[in-house]
Amino acid sequence: MENFNPQDSRYPSAPQQGNGPTAGWGSPEQTQETTAQFPSGQGPAEGLSQGRPQAGHERARRVVGAGAATTMCLVAALVGGGVTGVVVSQTSGQQQTAVSALDKEPTSADSGTGSGEGQGGTTGETTGVERVADAVLPSVVSIQVATARGGGEGSGSIISSDGLVLTNAHVAAPAAEPGAQMQVTLNDGQTHPAELVAADTATDIAVVKIQGVDGLPVMEFGDSSQLKVGQPVVAVGSPLGLSSTVTSGIVSALNRPVRASAEGGESTLIDAVQTDAAINPGNSGGPLVDMDGRLIGMNSVIASLSAGGSSEQSGSIGLGFAIPSNFAQRVAKQLVDTGEAKQPMLGLQVRADDRVQGAVVAAVPDGPAKDAGIEEGDIITQVNDRHVDSADALIAAVRTHDFGETVTLQVRSADERETHPVEVTLTSE
Repeated sequence: MENFNPQDSRYPSAPQQGNGPTAGWGSPEQTQETTAQFPSGQGPAEGLSQGRPQAGHERARRVVGAGAATTMCLVAALVGGGVTGVVVSQTSGQQQTAVSALDKEPTSADSGTGSGEGQGGTTGETTGVERVADAVLPSVVSIQVATARGGGEGSGSIISSDGLVLTNAHVAAPAAEPGAQMQVTLNDGQTHPAELVAADTATDIAVVKIQGVDGLPVMEFGDSSQLKVGQPVVAVGSPLGLSSTVTSGIVSALNRPVRASAEGGESTLIDAVQTDAAINPGNSGGPLVDMDGRLIGMNSVIASLSAGGSSEQSGSIGLGFAIPSNFAQRVAKQLVDTGEAKQPMLGLQVRADDRVQGAVVAAVPDGPAKDAGIEEGDIITQVNDRHVDSADALIAAVRTHDFGETVTLQVRSADERETHPVEVTLTSE
């Protein structure tokens, strides 16, 4: 799980191990620190994704939420859980042809924000959240990974009837370690071996394949581009190993650039949907759904409070972050089709500078940005209608667009006060 900190933030280790660094959030006057954690399971799965875990604990990841005036540290933690909830499965019968959500266009809710919590379900006897839970739970799984150096647990969404599951890279990537084993627990308590299809640590997205299954219920993708601040959402997963857990809340904010970088490893940047739905360690990779039961985000990061720099984990404080479903679907399809993920780019390098409100161009090699006339030292403050106040905010904003799309940047020179528009066509796939 993660939280904001343009300067310093980390992920704590699992509560079971009781170690791992933390970092503070806010002004120097604050005495209580805010840390963030990956809501995945226990152990060193985060470090394992880099192949360099440390025995008995999870490697720290530095996390940055770009564009915030205050800072928040993000901490990755995998919570080991031996407790499993069992709910009656609604798995359909055998199918000859696999049904996949990856090839379907995302669907927006027919009624805006859906029926909403407290409103009746289809029979008029259940609340909106109850109805959503009944529809979504059968397509949510728990994921357990065991390696020679530790283990981890997280959640996932079934995206094809023959067993493809969408989850976080920091949950599933450890399965690539020599001798590692992964299993998935379905909603009815059945367990099956699983294997890693592919993972992209840069976006924290992975796909795994459950072995020996078919006819599974499939999660439907919603259209995350239509999300509104304040609309009700439901989070589903296995916090602290407690599978089939459902919590509800609202979309608190959109377009939160959140960065997590492992010490000595690759960096993760997500353009997050912020929610106050309770998300805890073990929720990593699980779905955030709208009130029509459509996946509109993948829970990946939370902020939590720890006093005095303590490494002890805390639970949800109402600051959770999910990867938007449109982006997750695009990356997952690439991982399934090609085994790797690529992102549209401007073709320039940027550097962090807290003194500047915008993304400072550090270098402009041959590519789209150079062709458009952008120069080293320029400051980019906007992508189409989206405000950009940092390097990470620019990267996150660009990733939301399609390959080959033309975007309009607002650009100014370092010695100028006024911006001017520049059209740039992003790299093709």
